[in-house]
Amino acid sequence: MSSTTSPIVSLHGVGKSFPNGVAALRDASFSVHEHEFVSLLGPSGCGKSTALRILAGLMEPSDGDVIWRGGAAPDGSKGEIGFVFQEPTLMPWASVARNVYLPLKLAGVTRADALPRIREALARVGLEAFEKAFPRELSGGMKMRVSIARALVTNPKLLLMDEPFAALDEITRFRLNNDLLSLWAAMRQTAIFVTHSVFESVYLSSRIIVMTSRPGRVHAEITVDAPYPRSEAFRTSPEYAALCRTVSKALVDAMAQGEAA
Repeated sequence: MSSTTSPIVSLHGVGKSFPNGVAALRDASFSVHEHEFVSLLGPSGCGKSTALRILAGLMEPSDGDVIWRGGAAPDGSKGEIGFVFQEPTLMPWASVARNVYLPLKLAGVTRADALPRIREALARVGLEAFEKAFPRELSGGMKMRVSIARALVTNPKLLLMDEPFAALDEITRFRLNNDLLSLWAAMRQTAIFVTHSVFESVYLSSRIIVMTSRPGRVHAEITVDAPYPRSEAFRTSPEYAALCRTVSKALVDAMAQGEAA
């Protein structure tokens, strides 16, 4: 895919340093193509989330350039970017439907006009029966589904996800991995997914970008050629195991490179 289509976004030599002197990224360069599912994989603190926030326009790089196809970044205020954070970040006083409504409300869409889109987004994540429920009444996995529905309600061109399943139990995480791939395939979005799990990155991704320890740089890019849709048959296959070994080795090498820098 990446060899036959022009990238929708490229990072060229991007660095990010904070006022306290911490350098999160240094000379990070990679590209993402339309309809790809790309994972940023690396140890905690390697700058993965920082790179995602730069792509989302939530912070500016200290060095380097972010180049978007067509010259202009997708407009987050118009719902062209969907962002799913590590925590569901739901408003506890608001119903599920009102939480999902928030991006449309900020875009000036009336509640009446938004309702069909809210219900469609909830149906996509299997929560159509919970629109009147409150976050306190939901499990951790259900809260994350609401967060995903909120990110999808604007039908964004680019879906950015920052370790959304890291705090969930393994069974729930596997189920949400499957649901996420189904959503991605149905909606034909471009997805960039931050994770520190080798197994999750191999299962989800069409391509994996392996980053060094802080300051984060790109150590390797690994293509996952397994076809979609993916199922438990892939997760238990020799091909999956071999890919996990390859990615694990790349991650170990990347961490050693970061420590030696």
